[in-house]
Amino acid sequence: MVVVDRARNVSQLGEVDDLDEEPGEVIESAPPLRVGQERELNNSGLKKRLLHKGIGWETPDFGDEVTVHYVGTLLDGGTFDSTRDRNEPSTFTLGRGEVVDGLDQGIITMTQEEIALFTVPPHLGYGEAGRQGVPPNSVVQFQVQLISWITVVDVCKDGGIIKKILEKGNRNVQPGDLDELLVKYKVKLVDDTIVAQAPEEGIEFYMKDGQFCPAMPKAIKTMKSGEKVKLIVQPQYAFGDVGRDAENEFPLIPPSSVLIIDLELVSFKPVIDVTGDSKVFKKILVEGADTIAANEGATVTVRYTAKLEDGTIFEEKGFDGENPLQFITDEEQVISGLDQAVATMTKGERSIVTIHPEYGYGSIEVKRDISIVPPSSIIIYEVEMLDFVKEKAPWEMSEQEKIETAGRKKEEGNLLFKSGKYQRARKKYDKAADYVSECGHFGDGDHKVVKTLQVSCWLNGAACCLKLNNFRGAIKLCSKVLDIEFHNVKALYRRAQAYMKTADLDLAQLDIKKALEADPQNRQVKLMQKNLKQLQGESNKRDAKLYSNMFAPMRNDTAVATKKLKVEKAEDKKGDAEVVATEMEKVAVSSDSGMAVDSC
Repeated sequence: MVVVDRARNVSQLGEVDDLDEEPGEVIESAPPLRVGQERELNNSGLKKRLLHKGIGWETPDFGDEVTVHYVGTLLDGGTFDSTRDRNEPSTFTLGRGEVVDGLDQGIITMTQEEIALFTVPPHLGYGEAGRQGVPPNSVVQFQVQLISWITVVDVCKDGGIIKKILEKGNRNVQPGDLDELLVKYKVKLVDDTIVAQAPEEGIEFYMKDGQFCPAMPKAIKTMKSGEKVKLIVQPQYAFGDVGRDAENEFPLIPPSSVLIIDLELVSFKPVIDVTGDSKVFKKILVEGADTIAANEGATVTVRYTAKLEDGTIFEEKGFDGENPLQFITDEEQVISGLDQAVATMTKGERSIVTIHPEYGYGSIEVKRDISIVPPSSIIIYEVEMLDFVKEKAPWEMSEQEKIETAGRKKEEGNLLFKSGKYQRARKKYDKAADYVSECGHFGDGDHKVVKTLQVSCWLNGAACCLKLNNFRGAIKLCSKVLDIEFHNVKALYRRAQAYMKTADLDLAQLDIKKALEADPQNRQVKLMQKNLKQLQGESNKRDAKLYSNMFAPMRNDTAVATKKLKVEKAEDKKGDAEVVATEMEKVAVSSDSGMAVDSC
């Protein structure tokens, strides 16, 4: 919460404004109190009368540090306590027992600058003991003006970092682990000795790299841009029992020191791991005008400056009278890292994109417009999204447009497949199938065309999955085909291929059997059947060897135990020993026989 200006001083606490209405105090489902109206709070016996409405809707909570003026009186009008008489408001933490329970419970219903009269029953007041000026079991009244409060947060839920919010931030977004931060801070010991301070203009760093002490990034993660706080940091989140030596002009920090940190999160630049493997990062310098990103298949117009890590510029587009670059995302018209990053940008956004060689120019030397990009270079683009036109969505199309677009996407996928670009081909097939999904309302004459397109895209998608070793994906797509064409030989064949790769040999055998029932002379299926039998034979041999090895120790232990019994009892219990040995041997034989059956 914001620390409000205390200049407004309501001197007549008892004065009632009949036209005012309190906006924020709501008890259960009751409407807000009107000025002059009284209500019991939560059936507790505590009553509240609104004397003057506050500002806004926010109210403090237990744990917050409030500043109030109050006048405490008995029912006969006698005053027993008054901050007004002392001409100094009182500051305390709600819910810590620093005031009577009734005052705590009443203040959490108040808004900034609100004035209210609380009638407090004995069990929420001074009880049987009373206090100076308050007889035992007395009902008392408090006229309260809520001047301000500071929200208090236990950052780690262990009391190690207490955050008092002095000024709220101006955005409802908190920084993440990758983001670049600009902060200002001043660090003091409890005796007010300054032991660290950021430069006047602040200091920039990445959240993941940390700053000063462990408490700093932990607290910043809970802050919003523009937020100002005071941190009370226990030693375990500061410098522990070691302390810190003197640095620059600042003195040392003694062991086990509690630190007081005035901290401001001036701003932060969001950093996004575009590819999810820390190979392409996008740092947003200027956010776009809206939240809609270009996405895959959009026609984008960008301008950029491209540099090496040492600052050498190797390419520029869209500056000094040169036309900006226009391309279609996800069509390999630019390097992969730039393509994927631009697809996440909004109109008007300006970002720095850092691209590792795997998504850049790889291990080869490349000649660009201005300079050469050496092999295995990390490259940096400062990109601005000038405009983009998103690919038309299926719901924006007529049924005939959907069919035509699906056919075109499928053909694009076929060309990519023939070029060995299986991942991109798979995306094309998926998009094509989406355009003619069951959600469409196609006419009777179109159903056959739609079904043919769907089956073709799913089968081709399954072929891509097999090339990409995505066997579960291939099984899923083939199963879609078989749901509508029970004896589709291609679907059965490709699903059997996938089952063989995942060692589901019995399921592969079933699919091959169905495929041969549908097409007994299919040479490819027959060859697969032969390969499957070979795999099954090898699998059975491995299983037999595995089970044999598992039970070998059991057989050895049985033999040793039998010999031991024979030796110990040979003289006087020879007959009994022979019986025991015979029974043990039977157990061993029985175990071997069982494994042989299981392994077959």
